[in-house]
Amino acid sequence: MSRHRTRTRPPLTLALPALLAVAFLLLPLVGILSRTEWSELGTHLTSPGVVEALRLSLFVSLWALGLSLLLGVPLAWLLARVPFKGKAFVRSLVLLPMVLPPTVGGVALLLGFGRRGLLGPWLEGTFGITLPFHTSGAVVAATFVAMPFLVISLEGALGGLKQSYEETAASLGASPVRVFFTVTLPMVAPGLIAGAALTWARALGEFGATITFAGNLPGTTQTLPLQVYLLLQDEPEAATSVSLLLLVIAMAVLIALRGRWTGTPVAVKPTKATKAAEAAGTPDEAAAAAAETGRMPDAPVAADVSTDPADGGRWPLHATVTGFNELTLEADPGTTIAVVGENGAGKTTLLRALLGLTPRAHAELRLGDTDVTALPPHERQVAWVPQDGALFPHLSALANTAYGLRARRVPRTEARREAQLWLDRLGVGHLAARKPAHLSGGQAQRVALARALAARPRLLLLDEPLAALDQTTRARVRHTLRTHLAGFGGVCLIVTHDPVEAVSLADRVLVLAEGRALQDAPPAEVTRHPRSPWVARMLGRNAWPGTASADGLVLAAGGRLVVAEALPEGSRALAIIGPEAVSVHRDRPSGSPRNVWQGSVREITAVGSRLRVLIGSAEAPDLVAEITPEAASELGLVDGSKVWTSVKATEVTLVEL
Repeated sequence: MSRHRTRTRPPLTLALPALLAVAFLLLPLVGILSRTEWSELGTHLTSPGVVEALRLSLFVSLWALGLSLLLGVPLAWLLARVPFKGKAFVRSLVLLPMVLPPTVGGVALLLGFGRRGLLGPWLEGTFGITLPFHTSGAVVAATFVAMPFLVISLEGALGGLKQSYEETAASLGASPVRVFFTVTLPMVAPGLIAGAALTWARALGEFGATITFAGNLPGTTQTLPLQVYLLLQDEPEAATSVSLLLLVIAMAVLIALRGRWTGTPVAVKPTKATKAAEAAGTPDEAAAAAAETGRMPDAPVAADVSTDPADGGRWPLHATVTGFNELTLEADPGTTIAVVGENGAGKTTLLRALLGLTPRAHAELRLGDTDVTALPPHERQVAWVPQDGALFPHLSALANTAYGLRARRVPRTEARREAQLWLDRLGVGHLAARKPAHLSGGQAQRVALARALAARPRLLLLDEPLAALDQTTRARVRHTLRTHLAGFGGVCLIVTHDPVEAVSLADRVLVLAEGRALQDAPPAEVTRHPRSPWVARMLGRNAWPGTASADGLVLAAGGRLVVAEALPEGSRALAIIGPEAVSVHRDRPSGSPRNVWQGSVREITAVGSRLRVLIGSAEAPDLVAEITPEAASELGLVDGSKVWTSVKATEVTLVEL
C-alpha cells in the first residue's frame, strides 16, 4: 500500500526568493558552460602548461589529504570523545581556516613557517627545510585550508556513534588503539570517506593561501587554480576550459557524497526473513521454548557442551564501591546476582564502576586472587553485555564472537574455532556468517552472550539483556541464560526490571536505592519480605510504608492498618499485601475482616486469566486486587464503580525497615 504525500503550494513570498537564490547560484555555472569552446576543449586541457599544473595539483592535493588524515583523524576523535578544558577554543581553531580569507591564511603561514617566521628559521637550520616558494609549501597551504573539512565531518560521525560499541570492545579485552582501528573507524567509515572527499576537493581547488605562501612558480607551486588565473590574462577561452574541468571534479565529488556530510552510522532495517525468524523462532529456539514450558520438542536436540571457562578457573568476587554507589559485594564462583531498583537507583552505574568506565563511582575490585582496581577496562577480564547487545555491525556473528579472543592475541584459527563452539552451545552456530542486521532480536542476544563468554571473563555483567525482546523470544533466551550460566566459573550480575528474570535466573537479588543496597538476599526471601516498595510493586504486591503501632501500622499516606503480628511500636515498616488477598465487595462486608475501606475503581487490566483492579480510596493508599473475570462480571465492575475492599489482618506481612 503506497502512501501519498500531501502536496503543499509554497507561498509566493517564500518561493520567489528561493527561486532567485537558485538562479543566483546557477547562473555562474551556466556562464562557464555557455562560454566553453567545446571544439577546443581537448586542445586546451592537453596543453603542456595545463597538464603540468594538473599533475602538480594532484600531487599537492593527495599529499594534503594524507597529512589531513594523519593529523585530522586523531583531532576529530579527541574533539568527539575526550572532555577537556579549552575544547571550544580548539574547535574554533579547526573552523578558523574555513572562514578566514585565503590570502590572510597565506600571510599567517608566512609568519609561522616562513624564513623569518616563528618556526621557519628552526626548520631551515635544523632540517634544511624551506617551505615558502616550494612544492612542500603548496602542500602545507592546501592542508591548512582543507583539513577542517575532514575534522568536522568525522567529528559529526563520531558524535553519532554510540559509545557502547567502544566500551563493549574494551570490556572484551581490546586496547584503546585496537578499539579505534577495529571498531570505531570501520563504523564511521561513511563520515571518514565523505570528509576525505571534501578535503581532497578543497585542496585541489586551493588558490589564495597557496599563491601567498608558496608563490606561483611553474612546475613547482603553480597548481591548476593558479594556472586558471594566469590563463585569464592571455587565453580566456583556455581558462574557461580549465575552470570547467575543476567544476566537473567538484560536482562529481558532491554528487558522489549525495549530502552524506557526517556519515552517521545508520541502522539497517530488518529484512522480511529476519522478521519471520523473530516471529516463528529457529529450531533451536523452539527447543528452548519447549524446555521452558516442560514440553518436548518435535526433533531431538543435541546435548549441551559444558560451559566451563577455557582455563577452568574459579573466581570469587569482592568489590567495594564508593562514590554515587556505596556498597560492598561478595560472591562465590558460579553466583548470579540480579540487580533491581527504580530508574536512577544506580544499577548501570554499578556495572560501569566495576568496568572502570565511569567517574561517578569507583570500585576496588578483586577477582579471585587478583586485584584489578588499578587496571584499565581492557585488562580487567570483565565482560559486559549492554542492553542493546552492541554487536559490531560490520562484523559477522562469528567475527563478533571471536573479537575478544583476537584482542587477547589468540591465533585467528583457534579464536574462530572456539567462537564457533560458543555459538553452537548457544544454539546460533548456523548463523555464524550472518551480520547483526540479519539476526532476529533473540539471535542477536545469544550472539552477544556468546561473545562475552568466549572472551574468557572472570566477571560477567548483563545490563537488561532481555528488555528489547518480545515475550516469546524473551522466554527462549531466558532459558538459554539459565542453562549456560550454571557452568560459568565467575560471577554474573544482571540488571533487570522483570520479576520473572530476577526469580528464575538469580541466586541472589540485590535491591538498590540511590546507590545503596536496600536488600541482598535469595529471590525467595525478597519475594516474601521485600524491603522496598518499588520491589514489592515490581513483584505485583501492594506495599504501604508506615510506622508500627500497638495493633498494626500507621500509614505514611494516612490511615491505619490492623495486622496479626505487630512490630515494636515506633519502628519503620513496610506492609506487604498480595493482590489475591484483597476482597472486593459491592456493599460493606461484615464478619472477620479487620481492614475495610470504601473506594472507586480506577483501572481494570488483564493479567493472564485474571483481572487486576486498581481501587482508589480517601481512607487508604491505592490498592490492587486480583479477581476472576466471572467475579468482575457479577460485581458489575467498570471504571468509576463504587466498591468496598477488605483485607484480613492475617494476610498482611510487616517488614521492618
